[in-house]
Amino acid sequence: METGIVAVEKIEGRSTVTRCFSKYPLKFIIPRKVGSSTTDAVWIYSLTYGGGIVSGDSISCGFTIGDDCTAVLTTQASTKGIQSCRIKMLRTSLGVGKNWEQCPIGCHSRSSDIGRHATGEKWDFALYKSSNHVFLDDQPLFLDTVLLEQGSISSVAERMKDYQVIAMLVLLGPRLKHVQNRVQEDVKRMMSEKLRAPSAGIKRHRSSDHRLTKPTFIASCSPFGPKGIGVVVRIAATTTESVYSFLRHQLAGMETLLGVSPYC
Repeated sequence: METGIVAVEKIEGRSTVTRCFSKYPLKFIIPRKVGSSTTDAVWIYSLTYGGGIVSGDSISCGFTIGDDCTAVLTTQASTKGIQSCRIKMLRTSLGVGKNWEQCPIGCHSRSSDIGRHATGEKWDFALYKSSNHVFLDDQPLFLDTVLLEQGSISSVAERMKDYQVIAMLVLLGPRLKHVQNRVQEDVKRMMSEKLRAPSAGIKRHRSSDHRLTKPTFIASCSPFGPKGIGVVVRIAATTTESVYSFLRHQLAGMETLLGVSPYC
């Protein structure tokens, strides 16, 4: 059974929450005003009791966003996972012209995310599984699951090497076409520069100092859906700050839609 359900519909010309349900360990807060009062956007803050997810907790949310509505799902801070957590799933049903985003999860040792890097907990967890399903007019449009699990041969930390962060950004709908175009162009340019091989005219050195260095930030873009209606961006990076900087820059154009920048 779902632990959270939210429905947003157009009422008297404005995006309005028409249904909101949540139960332990989840709670929703929907402020009346975020940003300019002229902006038509509903902001939904998800909270967990005690500030985190503990062993035995299972969160499954369903969101229905009506035609011509705008909704933002976010948190006040990164969600903490303490000890071992179960599956977290987000199912979103959309009408026309929406955007959707989530905030990061940061977990403690023996939990289901990367842990507290400052205390040496680098990918120090047993299991992490996150599913995000997006439906358009009740038809599956984007189905994604991330599974990270300790193996008998190698640990997650060994497989992830120096990368400390993985992220996914989904951009969907005609209102975000300009953002989709920009991020695809920027990712193509960035990765061409980072992964460019040395010129054939440059003298090759055997010294390891002159080998290609592993990029600290990797991103890819893929269109999905009918006529490329959506774009998914996947990121791996060595620092959280570099990911936030990238998202802040790429999503700056959404401020007019949301009332405030999604990454201030």
